[in-house]
Amino acid sequence: MEAKAIVEARAIARYVRVTPRKADQVLQLIRGKRADQAAEILAFTPKHIARTIQKVLHSAVANAVAMEGKINVESLHIKQATAGAGPTMKRILPRAQGRATPILKRTSHITIVVQGEASADTPAPSRRARAPKAEAQAPAKAKAAAASAKPSEKPKPKTRSRKAAAATKES
Repeated sequence: MEAKAIVEARAIARYVRVTPRKADQVLQLIRGKRADQAAEILAFTPKHIARTIQKVLHSAVANAVAMEGKINVESLHIKQATAGAGPTMKRILPRAQGRATPILKRTSHITIVVQGEASADTPAPSRRARAPKAEAQAPAKAKAAAASAKPSEKPKPKTRSRKAAAATKES
C-alpha cells in the first residue's frame, strides 16, 4: 500500500489592473473544482480577467509538479482562490466650474492555492542547476578557431554616399 502525501502549491499574480470585485466573480466559478475542470471553465468564460486567472492557475499547477515531481495532475483541486486589494492609483477628472472628480483605478493580487496527493515513495527531483551543455560550447570554440586561422583579407573600398557621387558628377 502506497502512502499518499498531500501537496500544496500556490501562485500569485500581483498588481493586476482589475478591481478585486470583478476578479472575485470569476474566481467564484472555479473555487473547489478540479484544476483541469477549472482551466476548461476559464477558457470559456467571457470576462477578460479569466485569461489572467487561467495563467495563475497553470502556474500553480506547474509549481505543484516542480515541488513534488510525480504528482497526478488530475488529483489537484483548487483549495483557495482569492482576489485581494492591491494599491489604488488615484487620478483626477476635470469637471465644470473648476471642480475635480477623483477616479480610483484599483488593482488586485490574485492568489490560487492547489492541493493534491502525491505518492510518498517517489522522491522529489533535485533542485540543483543544470550544467551547461558541452555540445553548445564546442561549435562556438570551433568557429572562433576557424576565424583566427583565415588569412587576412584586403579591406573593401568604402562606397561613396549618394550626395558625394552626385557632387563628383556635376563637377
